[in-house]
Amino acid sequence: MIFFERFMVTDGMGIADSKAIILAAGRGSRMKSLTENQPKCRAVLHGKQLIEWQMQALRDGGIANIAIVRGYLAENFTYPIEYFENERWFQTNMVVSLLKASEWLENFPCVVSYSDIVYSADAVNRLKNAEGDITIAYDKNWLRLWSMRFDDPLSDAETFRLDGNRVVEIGGRAKSTGEIKGQYMGLFRFSPKGWSEVKNYLSSLPQSVVDKLDITALLQALIQRKVEITETPIADNWYEDDSQKDLNCYQQLSALW
Repeated sequence: MIFFERFMVTDGMGIADSKAIILAAGRGSRMKSLTENQPKCRAVLHGKQLIEWQMQALRDGGIANIAIVRGYLAENFTYPIEYFENERWFQTNMVVSLLKASEWLENFPCVVSYSDIVYSADAVNRLKNAEGDITIAYDKNWLRLWSMRFDDPLSDAETFRLDGNRVVEIGGRAKSTGEIKGQYMGLFRFSPKGWSEVKNYLSSLPQSVVDKLDITALLQALIQRKVEITETPIADNWYEDDSQKDLNCYQQLSALW
């Protein structure tokens, strides 16, 4: 497949531009039987595996250098790209997977993607070109998607509040749609400086806490420490694939964009 070809995008100094990291170490148990013999990101939506949707969007968004953090059934990943290993995937959460990719994060601006989402190249471009050391892509039109997925959108949606272009709250339980200015997509970007802020915070925590920490909780903790996190809204649709029900729901759409 053409989008698995390896090539380098460079700036005028011959130094690689943004890299991308896909966090794909977990099993995705809420997919039930779909992940008995394959990682969650191997589930198929509209004729293409989730991981392939992500790699296509990243390539088309101008990011040539992609790495996958793998864990569960790691041998399923054989694309000719870079890999980081989370051997403790069954004991840890996404933050540990992120730490496994520190080699890149310390030295390059990196777009980071969950492995159970589908998004467009335009979303990648917007995030890649956004200002800020820690930037989150988000969907202002989240309610459309959540209304498709849930009888009560508030049963799953989380708070997302802004002050200008700064994120001031993320990941809380929302009591009304007014507390939700958008939904965090599982797509974000760190500069090396931003990643340094993350590592400084994580180094202050016991390993047992880091092991259980998810990305949303990490972002909220950074906000509480007055670390600036900025946002960039997307223009196209995106899709979170957390269950077989989600896949069935999106499969009924005539097109994703």
